[in-house]
Amino acid sequence: MAKAIQKRTLETRARLVSAAKEIIRENGFKAMRVEEVVLRAGTAKGTFFAHFQDKDALMDLIIGEQINEFLDQLHTQPAPQTTAQMADMLMPLCRFMTCERYVFDVILRYSGAAAQEEVGPIATSFGRQIEIFTEWLYRHPFRRDISPDLQAEGIHSFMIQAMALKFCALHNATSITDRLVPYLDAWLCPKVA
Repeated sequence: MAKAIQKRTLETRARLVSAAKEIIRENGFKAMRVEEVVLRAGTAKGTFFAHFQDKDALMDLIIGEQINEFLDQLHTQPAPQTTAQMADMLMPLCRFMTCERYVFDVILRYSGAAAQEEVGPIATSFGRQIEIFTEWLYRHPFRRDISPDLQAEGIHSFMIQAMALKFCALHNATSITDRLVPYLDAWLCPKVA
């Protein structure tokens, strides 16, 4: 009997996620409301909260899945040979992560930087991003005075900074790419005086 309950629980969760994705496709991430999700999924509001702590916990799952789809694509590509090529490769992911201010805010809150108690899909995807960047740097090192691991963490940090400035009224005139390439040049190809 326990297996039937578990199967039903998984099916209910899948219906909730599917309903949320439909709403997001139609209206965007921020516009999604728990009330509409449960209505479309044919469940009670209490059922939603049995599966997810709140709307943002559901967004952690959905956004994390989408980030991982971009990472799957990045993982299969050859290592970039220039910082401009690297920035171009990262732009589809950056565009998704900044598609809405709400999405970027959820990503930052659930990245692990905000001391979340549980490691969820977004936080896991951040670790995966750094792993992919490290693999690139082992295949094509830009500099040799610091480890590829440290270089990868810097790439990730500069990527987040470039995306964050998209939402800054004082700095949003510069595109993410135009901001990221000089960061990557300075970090990965330092000029020796």
